[in-house]
Amino acid sequence: MNLTVVLTKDFDQMSAAAADVALSDIQSGLAANGRFTLGLATGASPTGLYKHLAKAANAGAFDPRLVRSFNLDEYVGLPGDNAQKRALHPESYSFFMIRELFGLVRRPFAETDVPYGCLIEQERLVRELAAHPGDWEEQGADKGKAIVIKRDAESEYLRWIRRKILDGYAERIAAAGGIGLHVIGVGGRGHVAFHESGIPFEGNGMLLVKLDANTVENAVTDGHFATAEESPRYAISMGAELVYQAKHVMMLASGSRKSEPVAASLLGGVDPAVPISYGQRLAEKEGGRVTYVLDEAAAAETLAHRTEIEAKGIRFLDLRGETGGKKVSELAFTRDPASGLMG
Repeated sequence: MNLTVVLTKDFDQMSAAAADVALSDIQSGLAANGRFTLGLATGASPTGLYKHLAKAANAGAFDPRLVRSFNLDEYVGLPGDNAQKRALHPESYSFFMIRELFGLVRRPFAETDVPYGCLIEQERLVRELAAHPGDWEEQGADKGKAIVIKRDAESEYLRWIRRKILDGYAERIAAAGGIGLHVIGVGGRGHVAFHESGIPFEGNGMLLVKLDANTVENAVTDGHFATAEESPRYAISMGAELVYQAKHVMMLASGSRKSEPVAASLLGGVDPAVPISYGQRLAEKEGGRVTYVLDEAAAAETLAHRTEIEAKGIRFLDLRGETGGKKVSELAFTRDPASGLMG
């Protein structure tokens, strides 16, 4: 199983180690193909990584004009009476990416893509769903539910969402040749992006997700939105099945809240209750690769079960004792030709 757990002391070392992995992938991809495609996440976990990548690009370590990106997700229902206002709302994921990465590089990426949630009118979506209950079904075992729109939906608006917003995004990724490196985080229940715990893997490449009430309330409590009425009720998201079609998925996790779902994704089998567990399928696939980059707090439960996890063929790389800014690529990161494992 080509799955490596990289252990780091804290957020700063996690970010530097992740940047080393990402830069190595980008440089080797550009050398081989003249272009590279990144999958990107929002949230606190990758912000340090993005600053390192912007600095590397500005120093000439790679040319961002040869790199294309696809983001994981975007809200539906952000405040604003048109798509432009919603996309530029400070809580939109488009705005986040401009602030944290795209706006920091002196030369722009070749193309940047964020799921087109801002094009959807949330009020109209709610009306169409209510008026055409036979056009869709709800999937999921937890509070957040996937709204699966049928391809032959009677509602023209719902058909447009399925064809252009959902299927169209997956088709754009495929037309770009797939994603070389996908950067992701992990939610408190082991979810990736808005692929919530309990949503089935199969057939859910791109998702329209109805957010649970707790998510909406937390967005207000955390200061992202002034009221529950302003907080989006839906989101567009890559599903785990699409995320893990990338050649390499690198998951970043920081903080004790992530400890339990990270360990669960490694100890058990592939289970929709823990969406990031789908990474085991990529790690077992020829040419597939998964890397977890964890700070000490996020790794606590994983370390408590290290022997069991290593018995599954998962490798650990411990950087916590490294000093002097030594990079992941400078350590013993060689491939065992007999097993395909890094060791």
